[in-house]
Amino acid sequence: MLDIVTYGNEILGKKAESVVEINDAIRTMAAEMFEAMAGKGIGLAGPQVASPLRIFVTNVEGDKPRVFINPEIVLTSQELISIEEGCLSLPRLYLDVIRPESVRVQAWNEKGRPFTVETDGLLARVILHEYDHLEGVLFIDRLKAGKRDRAISQYQKLIKT
Repeated sequence: MLDIVTYGNEILGKKAESVVEINDAIRTMAAEMFEAMAGKGIGLAGPQVASPLRIFVTNVEGDKPRVFINPEIVLTSQELISIEEGCLSLPRLYLDVIRPESVRVQAWNEKGRPFTVETDGLLARVILHEYDHLEGVLFIDRLKAGKRDRAISQYQKLIKT
């Protein structure tokens, strides 16, 4: 089973590389990513399992489990919304983050088929959060500097307990 890397691991700050070929190794990785987040989260990106590849998976209630390979955000709403987020790479830390309310994303699935999703609500939030991971951005990076510093301090206290 894949291990989830946590804050401080340098891969989380690097932009992920495109998947060149969607093959059995990529399909296995996607399946293992679903296993790694089972019961713990609703989205997981390649860098969070120490893979430098542009892949993430989502499993949001009310939607089917999805695999996004080489995703591209093609549109976000102008309407912004603040919602509490957490992250498997920053366990036990939850903070309000402002993001677009809706998103349109194009990607390939694990079968190598292109698809487009236009959504709002929780699925949009998860897509934007996981896409950020592919760009080397953590949800705490979306906070203002002072709030981000307090969040890092809070996280460091949480992991010591």
